[in-house]
Amino acid sequence: MINTIVLAFSPGPMEIILVLVIVLLLFGGKKIPELMKGMGKGIRNFKEGINSDEDSEEEKDTKKDTRKEEKKNE
Repeated sequence: MINTIVLAFSPGPMEIILVLVIVLLLFGGKKIPELMKGMGKGIRNFKEGINSDEDSEEEKDTKKDTRKEEKKNE
């Protein structure tokens, strides 16, 4: 049931071509590579931010474990 609904509203090849033509007309051929470059940088920064958050959480866990071990040794 859900698959048929998704397929009913998914864009076909003609709709995709139409959207690409409209984007080309709005931004022009020279501006599109700049837009894609900006999008790539944004995605890269987002991924780096996610990875740094995971790294900082792991560092916090490591520090907690180290503190527990130091208390045991005292």
